[in-house]
Amino acid sequence: MFRNLATSLFEHEKIETTLAKAKDLRRVSERLITLAGEDTVHHRRQAYGYLTKKSVVHKLFAEIGPRFKERPGGYTRVIRTRRRAGDTAEMAMIELVPEEFKPKSKSSKKKAGSKAKAPAKKAAAKKKAEPAKEKAKEEVVEAKAEETAE
Repeated sequence: MFRNLATSLFEHEKIETTLAKAKDLRRVSERLITLAGEDTVHHRRQAYGYLTKKSVVHKLFAEIGPRFKERPGGYTRVIRTRRRAGDTAEMAMIELVPEEFKPKSKSSKKKAGSKAKAPAKKAAAKKKAEPAKEKAKEEVVEAKAEETAE
């Protein structure tokens, strides 16, 4: 069953099925796309062993695999669509992610800047709190001095 679903997914790049099947198909299809990231004879033979159409294997290795080569997983998207009439099974659309992968830049400036601001704020708050504590201590000392003077 999943062989046919995976073949249809790679052939049409979008199919509608039940939610449970779509979630299970995601695991199978992502494994095959990862396999297609490197075009070797061994990987092609593994794909031929699973997919039912030779043209789909060619499309997987010629178009889909290279498109997702830089992406570290997450090649498919499952979207809930409706309830099927008759048995009210929850339906979902599974599709290959259309947009290109843009890796996040490793800018330590943003992270370091936000972390540096937080301790500075805490230090400023402590400085404001210290004079207030000192004043309170002085008042307590003065009150004790007045009591002993009386």
